[in-house]
Order: sequence, then C-alpha cells, then structure tokens
Amino acid sequence: MKRKLIAAIGVAGMLVSVAACGSDDKNSSADPKDRKETLTVWLMGEARSTWPELVKDVNAEFNKKYPGVKVQVQYQQWADKVKKLDTSLAGDKFPDVVELGNTETMQYILNGALGEIDPKKYENSDTWIKGLKDTCSFEGKTYCVPYYASARLAVYNKDMLKAGTGSDALPQTEDEFLAAMDKVDAELGKKDKRASSLYFPGRYWYAAMSYVTAFGGQIATYDEGSKEWKSALSTPEAQKGLQHFNDLVKKYNKADVTKDEQDHANVMANEKAAVIYGQAWEAGSVTTGENGNPKLEGKIATAGMPGPEGKPLPSFIGGSDLATISKSKVQDLGEEWISLFTNAKSMEVLASKNILPNNEKQLEPLKAKPETAAIANAVPDAWFTPIAPGWASIEKEEILQNMLLEIVKGASVADASKKADEKINELINKES
Repeated sequence: MKRKLIAAIGVAGMLVSVAACGSDDKNSSADPKDRKETLTVWLMGEARSTWPELVKDVNAEFNKKYPGVKVQVQYQQWADKVKKLDTSLAGDKFPDVVELGNTETMQYILNGALGEIDPKKYENSDTWIKGLKDTCSFEGKTYCVPYYASARLAVYNKDMLKAGTGSDALPQTEDEFLAAMDKVDAELGKKDKRASSLYFPGRYWYAAMSYVTAFGGQIATYDEGSKEWKSALSTPEAQKGLQHFNDLVKKYNKADVTKDEQDHANVMANEKAAVIYGQAWEAGSVTTGENGNPKLEGKIATAGMPGPEGKPLPSFIGGSDLATISKSKVQDLGEEWISLFTNAKSMEVLASKNILPNNEKQLEPLKAKPETAAIANAVPDAWFTPIAPGWASIEKEEILQNMLLEIVKGASVADASKKADEKINELINKES
C-alpha cells in the first residue's frame, strides 16, 4: 500500500487548500489570546448523551488559553456520519476535528484526509491500547489519537432473568446461559409473545463475527507472500460460527430478524428483551437519554457473554479515534483540543462512567471493578477487522450484513458465505 500524498480518490479525497468550516486564516501572532478563529469539532452522539460534562469542561479549559477561539461542537450519528464527512471533505465546509470509529480511520489515512500528529504531544501515548493505536498508524506515522475503547458484553434485565430462572446472575457457560434463555422465553411468552429472551438481530455482524472467531474462523487472512488479503468466510471454522449465530437468532429473537443492532438498547428500554449483546455504555442508554426508560434504573446489569466450548465469547475491540483534517487551517488548535480531550484527566471521567479509556495504564483498575471487569478483561483477547486498504468499502457496501440477511431469510451458510467471499475479495486489497 502506498499512501496517496495528493488525495484524489473518492469524494473524501478531493482535498484542496480551502478554508475549514467556520475557520478563518490562522493568526500569526504568538499570543494565544489574539487567536480569533472557529474550531469545528465533530463528535458522535455518545459524548452528548453520556459524558456531556467532559465536553463542557474541555471547552472551558481550552478557552482559558484561547479566549477568542469559538469551539463549535457538532454531534453526529453513526448511520450517516461517513456520508456526511465525505460530502463535506469534497467541498469547503468540513470539520477541523473529527471522531472516527476505529474501522473507519484507514480509509481517511490512505486518501490523505487526516493530518499527521506527534504521539509525544499526547498523554499516555506510550500505553495506548493496541486495538486503537494500530488503526491510527501507517508506514511509521500516526494520523489520529485513540479516544476510548469498547468491547461488547451481555447487557441484561435482572428482573426478567430472575422471573424465569430464580436468579438475577447471568450464567457463565453457554449451555447454562441458553438453558436460562429457554426458561426466560417461557416466562415472557405468558405475557408478551413479541418479547425476546435473547435479542439478536439477524444483520448484527459484530455479534456474528464474534461467533466466527469463537470457532477459530476469521473474516480474512493476510498472505505475506503475495502481500494481499483474502476473504475466509467460506472456511469450515467460519461457517460453523455463522451457523451457530443464525441458530440463536432463529430460536430466540421474537421480533423482526432482518434488522441490525442499531436500536437494540431501545428494544430493551421498551422491555422487549431480557438480554442484548452490546457495548457497556448501552446499558446506560437503556435507562437514560432520549429513549431511555427510567423505570428500569437499577435493573440493568452487564456481564461477560458466554461463548461456545466453555469460553467467553470473543469481543470486537471497538472504539473511537480523534483526528484533525489535513486541509484545516487550524490544525494546531485541533491538536491542542484533542490533547485536552484525551489526557489522563479526561480519561478518568470516561472511566468513572465505566467507559474504557484509551490507554492500558488507566484500563488496569477497571479489570478489577465489578461493573467493568468483564469488558476490561475482554480487551486483550478481542478481535478486530482486517486492517486492509479496502475494508472501508466492504463496510460501506454492507457485505457482511447482506450475507447475514440472506442466511436469516433461508439461504445456506455455504452459499451466502461464498458469495460474500467473492465480493470481499474484489474490494479488500483496493484503496477506498
């Protein structure tokens, strides 16, 4: 892979020297108090719903040094963020700082959209979590800053579990867990035929690939000889995981099996699910925020998700990174804002909300904390998507979701995975 220093691929690569959204020419004065620009920051909705005080405090701290700079935080949604970012980068109104999911970064690194940063300027960079750090790095250079990590785990309604099993503790082996789900199913069925003991949407690819990993499979493998990636969903191990996931969807999901996981916290908030497989912060979304149900406060718990063969279900190492846009005229301000937003003090705020910080040093205490032990200990053995030049295109075309949809609608795992392999192989080695 050769990094395109002059980006000319896709709308996101149409990078020319134009002014950043709301940003004036950089003031050449050495006095920070003389800076009068606007710094536009794109953050995802979780920052507004779960740690709004962090945003407020960092902006206040930033403005102590730069009182004349207006920090304009704009909150985005995951469903359309990439499309909006690509469109903005093709024009002259784009953010100066952007939050990217850690599967999205490589696309923007390769097309030159992100500014290079010096890790030494950022606190705890020597212990950044590898699953985030790797997605910010290319050819020995760094283009983004880890923000927070996440891993998926079981989020469950203690009352529903106890009503079905007599205990509000989630079983630790899959056999015991599924036996418990059968009992919860029976109890829920007496009151609501559309309520699920285990709510697994059929197009939930992060969950499906966790089962693929559990059985020894992979999405794709890298050949050192040819220096190319090759899709591996047709292997026996991967197919076993896909079949296992589909069996769980068919047996336990009493709602629409053709959906993805975007609203599964809302499903639980509406008391239509006893267990979902989600991120730690989604447990809070069940009870708080715009769609939360405050009546469930104290009734929602988290635990490690039991997986096949007596082991915990391997989790995807998710999370977010923060980057400056390379054609922003206030990159230096963006770097300073990111530094404040990701320093040890800020990471402590996230940790207090049971969100995994961006570094191993501050992650360590969370491994012993009851509320975070399951998710924090899942990080070292977590799986990640192929760090391949074409991965962003694979996600954008929803190849994995469409494969799962075909399976849940009745296609064989063998046929659907073979078709997905062919499509992935067409894209995975091409720069997006």
